Amino acid sequence: MEKKILKAGIVGSGFAAAFHYDALLRVFGVQVVIAGAYSATPGKLLKFTGTRNIKAFASLDELIAAVDVVHVCTPPVTHESIVIAALRQNKQVIVEKPFTGYFGDGSEDFNGDHFSKSKGLEFSLQSIRNMLQAEKSGSGRIMYAENWIYAPAIQKEKELLQKTGAQIIWMHGEESHSGSHSPTYGIWKFSGGGSMIGKGCHPLAAAIYLKQVEGKARNGKPIRPKTITARTHAITRMKDFQNDGFLRTTYQDTEDFALLHLEFEDGTIADLFASELVLGGVHNWIEVNTTNHRTICNINPNNAMQAYTPAEKYFEKVYVVEKTETKQGWSSMSPDESWFTGYQHEMEAFYRSAAYGDEIESDSSLAADVIAAIYAGYVSAERKGAEVEITIFPGLS
Repeated sequence: MEKKILKAGIVGSGFAAAFHYDALLRVFGVQVVIAGAYSATPGKLLKFTGTRNIKAFASLDELIAAVDVVHVCTPPVTHESIVIAALRQNKQVIVEKPFTGYFGDGSEDFNGDHFSKSKGLEFSLQSIRNMLQAEKSGSGRIMYAENWIYAPAIQKEKELLQKTGAQIIWMHGEESHSGSHSPTYGIWKFSGGGSMIGKGCHPLAAAIYLKQVEGKARNGKPIRPKTITARTHAITRMKDFQNDGFLRTTYQDTEDFALLHLEFEDGTIADLFASELVLGGVHNWIEVNTTNHRTICNINPNNAMQAYTPAEKYFEKVYVVEKTETKQGWSSMSPDESWFTGYQHEMEAFYRSAAYGDEIESDSSLAADVIAAIYAGYVSAERKGAEVEITIFPGLS
């Protein structure tokens, strides 16, 4: 069968845009033509497109009109408007996480510590509704770029669930490290929250996805999240926090630790952690306890390659692994980090969906469940851990 040709357009010119571009170079089931990029920051756009020899589009509408698939790699505050604009032109849309959120009331002095989290939940749910309605009204589809879903370990667990008929009874997992490199991370009006949304979205999506897989395999319908209990803390903002210089401490009005306890429709549970308080590189994992097997999915770090050097200078020009503080001593060196973390796999899957109609594993319903759970979690944390019901949107098949 001759490969289909699809044109891709990237909206954004930063970190996410760069790894989307790199992942597209490793899509093989579809012939991808990268038509170019658009960004609201012209200087960064020209640098991004110039080094990659692709077109710099003058406007968002021009880019959308010229491509088949739109990659939304911009700050989450802009996601809703870009996604809807693309869907109105019946384009396929790959949108980065977080899917959407609440980014304040527009005032300069907005502070994430002091607003009603119920207001944030209400706003986020309406944003979800707006995008789902736009998707329903046309032929374009939303593909939620949650790379954890496509990480080889998670996809292998999917196979185990489908072939063993297991019931997941308890999951626990985590995404943590020593702090984001983004200058706006830690400011609510830019990030929509702290650790719960910025890092917790990953293991949360994996847990929700695996219960979907289980439900479809056992009963023909996904098992959805029902309630959440959450706590958040701002440890590095404490008056008596001892700063030894290894953890980022520039968070203005967001949490740097979050604990989420999720209950699903069938009464089973998941406990998930997210923080900026962990040294030694990115700590991404989820453990799945079922009625007939137990799986530990280590995404970062893993022991596929262990490297040792007595002096950091020898690895000075070597990329070891994301966000490690030192290269001296033993390192869990990732021989192909994007492979283990699912980036190239998600792009391959998305383009097969766009070209051939394959099922979208990480779709708009998963994105909706994740954001609905997170902002219900912020309401729970505001109430010191009270249980809050998660709003479930219809339409998941």
